[in-house]
Amino acid sequence: MKNLICNIAPIDPSNKRVFLCNVVMIVVLLSGAILLASSFLTVGFHQLPILRKDGSDSVTLPLQANCQELPILKKDEPDSDILHQPNKCQVRCKPAGSEPLPKGIVSETSDLEREPSLGSYESKDNKKASKSLLAIPVGIKQKDIVNSIVSKFPSSHFVVMLFHYDGVVDKWRDLHWSDGALHVSAINQTKWWFAKRFLHPDIVAEYDYIFLWDEDLGVENFHPLRYISIVKREGLEISQPALDWKSQVHHRITARSNKGDVHRRIYKSKGAGRCYENSTGPPCTGWVEMMAPVFSRAAWQCVWHLIQNDLIYAWGLDYKLGYCAQGDRTLNVGVVDTEYVFHKGIPTLGGNDKKVLPRATASKESDRLAVRQRSYAELLSFNKRWNKAAKEDECWIDPYPKSNKT
Repeated sequence: MKNLICNIAPIDPSNKRVFLCNVVMIVVLLSGAILLASSFLTVGFHQLPILRKDGSDSVTLPLQANCQELPILKKDEPDSDILHQPNKCQVRCKPAGSEPLPKGIVSETSDLEREPSLGSYESKDNKKASKSLLAIPVGIKQKDIVNSIVSKFPSSHFVVMLFHYDGVVDKWRDLHWSDGALHVSAINQTKWWFAKRFLHPDIVAEYDYIFLWDEDLGVENFHPLRYISIVKREGLEISQPALDWKSQVHHRITARSNKGDVHRRIYKSKGAGRCYENSTGPPCTGWVEMMAPVFSRAAWQCVWHLIQNDLIYAWGLDYKLGYCAQGDRTLNVGVVDTEYVFHKGIPTLGGNDKKVLPRATASKESDRLAVRQRSYAELLSFNKRWNKAAKEDECWIDPYPKSNKT
């Protein structure tokens, strides 16, 4: 062990062995100092700006999710550059705007449950029964189809929310479930317009799954509770029921397969858009269409932020859903085959109940063309925004770098 002890006092440089030992000791001490300093800085992945002691440009230090272990610079000691751990009152995570309130009174989330305005108050501190949300944009013309859909979803397990894009609400009141549903009306608005404005993650945080469906789906072969059971078992964060082969099928991945409960990819060895076992993204795997998506609570929290406020048709969004899959999109995104629907492909959104005259028919065709033109323009805009954001965010690492080229 004596050979490991080095003398760092001034020495004769001619003594090469001792000189080398001094150099090694200095390197070790410097390395230790660097490692010690870095241990104070590397405490998490999130970031929080911290002012320098002189109030000049801020520096950025990582922040742990619990906000309790953030080292901050001591500003009350002018000659100190030492980082120290704050006490529990110096750094606390609170929603923006709630800082003046005691933490225990802050209610960060809400839900869509109704509360009786009369009668005695009963505390709901006990754990609530697990529920999910069914949200559908509806027009009165599709009343019968919508009734069939909603009737499949038991009220004991689902909250129903209807987005009335034609402004007609009262004509739904004769349905037995209508009074228990939530009705939101805005003329000629799309499903994604409604979703962005009325399904904020903090509002729907109580619900296990968000069914964000179109109104033109046949549900004779669909059972919601069985569907949720399969989704949970398979670990699907983003999913959709398969489409019956008699449906209007736009993409092969959504067509029903008879090989099991769920499929996550398709195979195509000929023609354009080939798909193989090693394919990692759309159109081969990791995505679903937008007519009947189902999101887990965690996935929706991400997807809501992905929806662009002004891009109301959400073209291009489907190809990016896999980024919200809470892990590997080839595993956590899938199509459920044993619980499937029939897509009727009815052009909706707007219109009225009056008989359509020839001139009105021409006008409707023109409107549909305008919708497609806007949808395509939105697709280009969405892809441009994505590419710009991916390029400019220096802290973001693309888990699917090839898919970023749109």
